[in-house]
Amino acid sequence: MAFRVFRIIAGIITVALGLWMIGQGASDILSAVQSGGDVPIAPATRIVGGILVLGIYYYALWSASNIRRSLENIFSIPELLKKIAFTLILLGIYRIGFHVPLAGLDQDAISDYMQHSEGTLGQAMQMASMFTGGNLSQSTLFGLGIMPYISASIIFQLLGTVVPALERLQKEGPAGYKKIQEYTRYATVGLCIVQGAFWMKFMNSQNMIYPLYHGSMLISIMGVVALTAGTMFLMWLGEQIDEYGIGNGISLLIMAGIIARLPWAVRELVATADMSLTGGGTGPLQIVFLMGAFVFVVAGAILITQAQRRIPIQQAKHTRGRRVFGGQRHYMPLRVNHGGVMPLIFASSLMIFPGLLFSWIRNRWMNDTTVALESAFVWGSYWYTVIEVALIFFFAYFWTTVQFRPKEMAEQLRDYGSFIPGLRPGKRTADYLERVMERITYCGAAFLAIIAVLPMVVARSMNISPSISAYLGGTGLLIVVSVALDLVQRIESNLVMRNYGGFLGGSARIKGAYA
Repeated sequence: MAFRVFRIIAGIITVALGLWMIGQGASDILSAVQSGGDVPIAPATRIVGGILVLGIYYYALWSASNIRRSLENIFSIPELLKKIAFTLILLGIYRIGFHVPLAGLDQDAISDYMQHSEGTLGQAMQMASMFTGGNLSQSTLFGLGIMPYISASIIFQLLGTVVPALERLQKEGPAGYKKIQEYTRYATVGLCIVQGAFWMKFMNSQNMIYPLYHGSMLISIMGVVALTAGTMFLMWLGEQIDEYGIGNGISLLIMAGIIARLPWAVRELVATADMSLTGGGTGPLQIVFLMGAFVFVVAGAILITQAQRRIPIQQAKHTRGRRVFGGQRHYMPLRVNHGGVMPLIFASSLMIFPGLLFSWIRNRWMNDTTVALESAFVWGSYWYTVIEVALIFFFAYFWTTVQFRPKEMAEQLRDYGSFIPGLRPGKRTADYLERVMERITYCGAAFLAIIAVLPMVVARSMNISPSISAYLGGTGLLIVVSVALDLVQRIESNLVMRNYGGFLGGSARIKGAYA
């Protein structure tokens, strides 16, 4: 019953949207033909989009497809349906707060400054908004995004390997984890205050505050408090999704911010498209390359996320009386991309600061050296690309070193009476696991480096806006695919746990629907 109601409501909205897109596109084409001009590409794209929306709605909710059966299974489980609805509501709240501006700031002046800022600052704001889920380019309540909390979590995670007190807390289980989370929240507040103070100082220096409040200490304090409160609220939303919703809350917030910008990137691509071979806009070759990059990143992200190196494990045999127990063979899965998208996010975020720093130095002291340094760290330049690739490899191995502990794994195998065939338990096993992990981490880091370089190659060689290439064929798309895959796997586990068919294969029979 719930699925039928959802299908009717979704049908009303989807059909209305599809028919409006088709009608609007047909009207624009008819007006262009009557005026004797060339038929623009935007109306034709709108018609194709409307037809695609209607086709997806029919395939997902009416045809005899596995997607429809999986959705019926989801609506048959009230607990899972509540989790999904709760997650969507909190994501909607996040998108509302995303557009709430800070008090006293001239949003028109900020928008104009960001649009006309030369390269470095504008690209830095775009990259920051992609990785943080915030919106500093409009200075909204969630301007800092969730990055201060992520940074604080990483700091304590790294400190846990060198500070004995934190290492003991990590080994205490849930109680220790709760204490570390408390320290992480305190550190997040401190980072937000520092970053918010720098941003409000920048707003004052660029005269982006209304003249009535220019130089007002109260406005600056209000801005810092609002940015800090916004980040803490996002942190709370992520924790609520983790506890009562489905999926990783922090990752879903970042993904929601990227998905919200995808239609804007597609619209800009359509607006600049020129299907003539001699046109000056985005031509057929660039569009075909973007489509290929889209397919490559989606397929590659799924492949590298699921890829594993399976280490065979032999369980020792135990004799009790006349019966023999154990002796089974199984495997230990080692992920090829152990760090996920985190090395790419760290490297890209870190590369923002040199460009801003050298741009500030060049504005203060103009000479050949400062100009050369600024141009060397412009997004897409040779040295920028080389250094970012090196940082991706560094963070991939660094993250693996912090997270993957072969010595502890070897000790656990020995304690459970298991071993790797051909290797002695203990140091030999630990050395083997470390050597295998080093090799497969190289493959994962190389794939992340290709994903990072791809938008730069597209933007530089094919004259496509970086804001388009970054979302349709690069880092943004990789983050969306990775988080979406994790979400689908969590829903799959909930369905399989209750003997329902899932998304990723197997029977899609609805429990109790057949005799």
